[in-house]
Amino acid sequence: MPELPEVETTLRGIEPHIDGQIISNVIIRNKNLRWPVPGTLKKNLVGQKLKQLQRRGKYILLFTDNGTVILHLGMSGSLRICDAKTTPEKHDHVDIEFKNGKVLRYRDPRRFGCVLWTSKPVEEHKLISPMGPEPLTDEFDGDYLHAKSRKRKNNVKGFIMDSKIVTGVGNIYASEALFRAGILPSRQSGRVSKERYQLLAKCIKEVLSEAIKQGGTTLKDFTRADGKPGYFKQSLKVYDRAGLNCIVCKQKIKQKTLNQRSTYYCSQCQH
Repeated sequence: MPELPEVETTLRGIEPHIDGQIISNVIIRNKNLRWPVPGTLKKNLVGQKLKQLQRRGKYILLFTDNGTVILHLGMSGSLRICDAKTTPEKHDHVDIEFKNGKVLRYRDPRRFGCVLWTSKPVEEHKLISPMGPEPLTDEFDGDYLHAKSRKRKNNVKGFIMDSKIVTGVGNIYASEALFRAGILPSRQSGRVSKERYQLLAKCIKEVLSEAIKQGGTTLKDFTRADGKPGYFKQSLKVYDRAGLNCIVCKQKIKQKTLNQRSTYYCSQCQH
């Protein structure tokens, strides 16, 4: 599933082509995504100027005077910029066409993503309103994590992956940040000290920023908006490295399931 760096990379890839452009047409080839694509999408969008693009967590938001399109890439979705004459393929479900001849094309083989619409303030939408702070903002720091974790008994990996605590820290980058901070993923979140949370917050910011600079991580489905892979996979220290030597202590990287997600760690370096 695309995580925050992949979504941010996608946003940066499509933005220069369509920001400020007038929407000329909307084509819905398959409305049956995670939630049905609203049938009023074309009526609401045609003739509107795309005023701003923004990422919130793992969602991409397209703002117009009429309202906001809410996009999520799900497990296998992607957004591409192409010309209007480009022939759509099997899993190209939604096109948003612009007067400059460009098309924002939504592709999703597994159809776990979404293309939704709201005419109300987007921060009030049920998918957006529960979200915690963005991890790359000043609002998110070790003091915040420590305060939120008090009396909690869940593991620290699940804690930082909870979008109500902090939005956008997915499975790959949670494992990587915890390794950098030397914190065992299964450690009870309420028993992590303030000092260690300050280091963890710093590591989360670092690993996400580095991944964005390298275009995200391509493991299976993700490619950038230009069709090229993300290169952060080459920088992964623990994720998907079970059985390989730790780059620090040479012990074997271990794998276990936490919160129904594969988790990778070094039992020597993390405690």
